[in-house]
Order: sequence, then C-alpha cells, then structure tokens
Amino acid sequence: MKRLYIIRHAKSDWSNPTLHDYDRPLNKRGKKNAPFMGKILREKGIVPDLIISSPAYRARETAKKIAKKVAYKEEIMYDEHLYDASLKTILEIVNYIEDEYDTVFLIGHNPSLNMLGFYLVDFNKNIPTSGVLEIELNCSTWKEVNKKCSKLVSFDYPKKNY
Repeated sequence: MKRLYIIRHAKSDWSNPTLHDYDRPLNKRGKKNAPFMGKILREKGIVPDLIISSPAYRARETAKKIAKKVAYKEEIMYDEHLYDASLKTILEIVNYIEDEYDTVFLIGHNPSLNMLGFYLVDFNKNIPTSGVLEIELNCSTWKEVNKKCSKLVSFDYPKKNY
C-alpha cells in the first residue's frame, strides 16, 4: 500500500511586483504555516520516504520547512515539471516514483494539485496554501496509481487547526 500527500506550497509574498512568479518567497503567514503543517504531520506520526517538490522558491521553502518538522533526513527531490504542470504531467511524475518509496509528499501548485486531487479521489474543493490531502493508494506500485485504487483519508489546512 502506498500513501500520497498532496501539499500546496505555503502563502507567497506578492509585495515585489518585479519578481517573476517562480521567484516569489513565502510571506510572513507562509513562513508560519509551513512548519505548522509539518508539526501536524509529525504529530500524526507521518514521515515520508520521499519528498518531491516544485523548484519554485515558495515551494522549495515550504518543502524545507515541512521536512525539518517531520525529521525527514533524505534529500528533497526537485522536479521542474511540477511548476505549472498539467494533470497528465503530474500523473506521470507520480507514476514514475520508484516503488521502494511507500509514503511520498508531493509539494507544488494549483491548479495542478487540485486537478490531481479531483482525478484521484473526486476532491472538489480548493486546496488552500499549506493544505494537505492524504490519499491512501491500494496498489503495490506507483505505476498503477489511478482513481480506482485511491481513497481520501484526510484533508488538513492551517485555518482548520488554529
């Protein structure tokens, strides 16, 4: 059995209009919410075998803050295809995860993550910044991941827990 955590990056800072979208940092709330959600995951006893993140600055910072809180010791894998990914692309990323990994955090952006959540478990809400969808995958390989083997376990986000 596999477990996929779809995690949207924390709130980004829009104060500098000259910055390219890719380079936007986290704002004050994002810097607080990312480790807060990491703490919630840690309290549930969740430690990923692998973290895959978009390399956009706000996603990288979110990944690092969550990784630190859950005591993740491995390298974070950055995949440039997660930035502005289509559903087809994001599914390919999931399908090519090595099978040695059972629990994976996938950190990226909307609308890509919303599309993945809807495709896998008919999740029809917006995933807010720092939001986490926990999906149980009743399949033995990542290549088999599809709607038929996916079950929503939980949906968590900062405002739900404050």
